[in-house]
Amino acid sequence: MTDHIIDPSIIEAENADRVDDLHADYESLGERLDRRGIDIDTIKAKVAEFNVAVPSWGVGTGGTRFARFPGLGEPRDIFDKIEDCAVIAQLTQATNTVSLHIPWDKADPNRLKQAASRFSLGFDAMNSNTFSDAKGQLQSYKFGSLSSADAATRQQAIEHNLECIEIGKTIGSKALTVWIGDGSNFPGQTNFATQFEHYLDSMKAVYAELPDDWRIYTEHKMYEPAFYSTVVQDWGTNYIIAKELGDKAYCLVDLGHHAPNVNIEMIVSRLAQFGKLGGFHFNDSKYGDDDLDAGAIDPYRLFLVFNELVDAEARYADFHPAHMLDQSHNVTDPIESLMLSASDVQRAYAQALLVNRDALQGAQSANDALAATQELRHAYRTDVEPILAMARLEKGGAIDLLGTYRAAGYRAKVAEIRPAVEGGSGGIV
Repeated sequence: MTDHIIDPSIIEAENADRVDDLHADYESLGERLDRRGIDIDTIKAKVAEFNVAVPSWGVGTGGTRFARFPGLGEPRDIFDKIEDCAVIAQLTQATNTVSLHIPWDKADPNRLKQAASRFSLGFDAMNSNTFSDAKGQLQSYKFGSLSSADAATRQQAIEHNLECIEIGKTIGSKALTVWIGDGSNFPGQTNFATQFEHYLDSMKAVYAELPDDWRIYTEHKMYEPAFYSTVVQDWGTNYIIAKELGDKAYCLVDLGHHAPNVNIEMIVSRLAQFGKLGGFHFNDSKYGDDDLDAGAIDPYRLFLVFNELVDAEARYADFHPAHMLDQSHNVTDPIESLMLSASDVQRAYAQALLVNRDALQGAQSANDALAATQELRHAYRTDVEPILAMARLEKGGAIDLLGTYRAAGYRAKVAEIRPAVEGGSGGIV
């Protein structure tokens, strides 16, 4: 039996005030979609099946290199984080898995599994951390980890990733995500070729211990904390890594890890076409890797990414990329931001499902640029909120995510239990 953090009666009461309007909106949208040859219930069923994982670290207040301002009721440990993730899952009905970060979330794997099972949560990809030093570790990652010039440091980073795999095997994870901050801050600081050779050798050692039914995701990032060069700096290098490692290796695309004008949707298409698109970290960015809420800055780009994903679903067999949110919440309640981001990711998926693929292909074949782009705009401009809300309602979630969460008073309740955290510290976490 599933435990609930939010009393279901609160959700029912909040939904009761809105359900009549929702049914009217859903029926109206259904009639309009029917005129376009689209069955609204089919779209709703696909949206209801969609899941995006919540990162454990996302439910804590983020920060920048300059400061962090903790909020009320900050989670004290991974078990508090799981409870916060359970609230998001209960209200959205779209986030039934949690992604752990080791060593931040290190605990008895059996306790982790039991804690998640209380709320019918599973575990998504494991995330290793060799971009910062953990208390008590022998070698520092100040000058690199898997690509370090020091063999002992590389071995320590390898062993840490193997530890993540072992934890994941116990809790039911099926993937390992590897992101490193390795690179250089000055020209001449490192030899590019030697550094990359070290990285590939280290990753091959990790890959060799990967279970047969697992995947390994490598994540590229243009810059930070290395500001001159980064070992895994773009999707091309990421693709080389995946090809070098083998069939269980895939590329992970973080939307915030690209320059402002990079065509991310084309990267998605390329990686999918050649069988190396593993999944996503959804967020948004204005200038650099800001990790803002998904869809907060460029919701059309998010839609265009999903347009490529829906296209790939039809083109390629066994195409099942992993989806996860990866955001830093500096001035908002993290639960609120993650709920709304999950909904916005679903929204982009639903809109992409509305694209008339035959009409789009016809316009493309005829070199009719305006007709083609108008087909995309027509789908994007369709208000699919009734579909999202109805999918949540039928699964026991909230019609109004923000209103129901605030009505439940969850943040105030946990603030009475969890001690306040002092602010003023620097650093992202």
